[in-house]
Amino acid sequence: MTTYLLAGGGTAGHVNPLLAVADRIQEREPDARILVLGTKEGLEARLVPQRGYELLTIPRLPFPRKLNAAALRFPRRFLRAVAQTRGYLTEYGVDAVVGFGGYACPPGYLAAWQEKIPLAVHEANAKPGIANRLGSLLSRFVGTTFRRTKLRHGRLVGMPLRAEIERLDKTAARAEALRFFDLDPGKPVLLVTGGSSGARRINTTVSAAVPLILGAGWQVLHITGAKAPVEDPQLAGYHLMPYCDRMELALAVADLAVSRSGAATVTELAALGTPAIFVPYPVGNGEQRFNAQDMVSAGGARLVLDAEFTPDWVSSELVPLLRRRDRIADMAARAATVGVRDGADRMADLVAEAVGRRVG
Repeated sequence: MTTYLLAGGGTAGHVNPLLAVADRIQEREPDARILVLGTKEGLEARLVPQRGYELLTIPRLPFPRKLNAAALRFPRRFLRAVAQTRGYLTEYGVDAVVGFGGYACPPGYLAAWQEKIPLAVHEANAKPGIANRLGSLLSRFVGTTFRRTKLRHGRLVGMPLRAEIERLDKTAARAEALRFFDLDPGKPVLLVTGGSSGARRINTTVSAAVPLILGAGWQVLHITGAKAPVEDPQLAGYHLMPYCDRMELALAVADLAVSRSGAATVTELAALGTPAIFVPYPVGNGEQRFNAQDMVSAGGARLVLDAEFTPDWVSSELVPLLRRRDRIADMAARAATVGVRDGADRMADLVAEAVGRRVG
């Protein structure tokens, strides 16, 4: 029996690929023991036990960005977290560590290196974070989601997708999706989403420009998210939802999407061959712009800056595109050329390689 410790968390961008790989390893090795290293504060504290895996926790230690009291305390607290993780590795007889980014990873990576335990790393974003830059120095087994990711020892494996996306047949699921959302089967569907929290700029612009979009012969499925609500104008063909628990059906029915360009969103759209207008989140280290580049360069998506995504832009750029169904069909074919459906398998293969198992 092999014992794996999968490290990562904080956000869905780290937790979901972690769980996808955990599930794939478990499918391949039913007798394997899978543990997850995370924090009590991250999303993993809820999602990991829900999936049936045991969560081991260490303190949440953000890397200090400026010199203050917290920065002075950081080295000692970090070394304690590494020691705690080494204790887990010994106590549970861990055979391999797999990291996905987030606060739990640096202690996990250093503990694995110190204990000479095989280590594999997965980087979800096109612009790597600090944790996985460290991991790439300690392991030759580094998987990336995007072709443009610059990371030592990096090799393209794609994003480990949720099973309901990985196995989705858009054509077969479309009829169910049309019924589920009460959509008109005779009109194309524009999917608008800013993620679970929502995207204020996307929501307000689309809400203001809905008559233009409907006038181009399209219908709109607008999933606003929890934190950026807009008023429903009650127009025929405009379907407003604050939250959707069947996103695989929303993706199945989408002929074109308007969304942020988080790694999960970009990879799911590409895997399904769904063209997109990406409006990257304007705050942070700019990774969302980088995430979109493979799909944009292939001609499967367009990128517009948050500040430029206005009703005027919808009128001058989006509406003419909506009237060109042939152009959108071409974008869909191009999006599919950069999509990866088997990221979970590819990453599981990389883990097996790190452990020394034969792959294939």
